[in-house]
Amino acid sequence: MEERVKISILLDIYEKLLTEKQKSIMDLYYNDDLSLSEISELTNTSRQAVYDIIKRCNKLLIGYENKIGLMDKTLRLMNTKKFLLSEIDKIKCLDEESQAILKNIKQSIIDNF
Repeated sequence: MEERVKISILLDIYEKLLTEKQKSIMDLYYNDDLSLSEISELTNTSRQAVYDIIKRCNKLLIGYENKIGLMDKTLRLMNTKKFLLSEIDKIKCLDEESQAILKNIKQSIIDNF
C-alpha cells in the first residue's frame, strides 16, 4: 500500500488521538492535498512547524497502528467479508427456503461488517 494512502487511512482511524491542530494540518495535507506553504498560510503556522507536525503525526499514527492494529484488523475483516460474499454467490441449485436463508445471511454480512 502506498505510504500516503496508508497514512490517510490511519488518520481516519486514529484522528481522535491527535490534537485539533494536528488533525487540521494532517487533514489539509493528506486529504485536501495542500502543500506545506498553503497549510502554513491557512493555519498561520510556519512552514517548518507544519512539516514537523506532519512528521511527528506520521510517527504517532504508525506507532498507534503497531500497538493497536485497527487498520490491519479492518483490512482482514473486509477481505473476509469479500470472501464470504463470493462463496455465497457460488452456491447454486438450492430450494427456495435455502435460498432465502442464504439471502438473509448475505444481507447480514453486508449490514454488519
